Amino acid sequence: MARQKIEDIVTEMVSPIIEKNHFELVDVEFLKEGANWYLRVYIDKEGGISIDDCQLVSEALGQELDRVDPISQHYFLEVSSPGIERPLKRDKDFIKYKGEQVEVKLFHPIDGKKIFEGKLNGLLDGKISIIESNNEILEFDREKVAIVKRTIKF
Repeated sequence: MARQKIEDIVTEMVSPIIEKNHFELVDVEFLKEGANWYLRVYIDKEGGISIDDCQLVSEALGQELDRVDPISQHYFLEVSSPGIERPLKRDKDFIKYKGEQVEVKLFHPIDGKKIFEGKLNGLLDGKISIIESNNEILEFDREKVAIVKRTIKF
């Protein structure tokens, strides 16, 4: 089964568990790293996610995955926090983190540059907007962006 299809199925399966516990589903990934496959579910909540929260979701999702068995190959299930430098994936992320420091990585360079940093200005009409430190506003077509993630500078 295709990777995206598995991610979609698992998203549907885990969503009721997430909603019941008042968590936020950040992302679902099904990836091959070396010889192993990993099913990663990233969750969050206001104030941060705990190990107990991750265990609760992992156990409930694991039971559902065993019952439905949508993945034919062997894999490792991991449920965790997205971390401080979390990726911004959903439209609501761009609203929630507006004004925060972000890094934008592009699939293809613009004038030889693929990574841009600045304050998130928002998402409008399919364009991600940031304000660089020199106050220049940059806009990127969402489909040309590989990842947008929060950054923490010390």
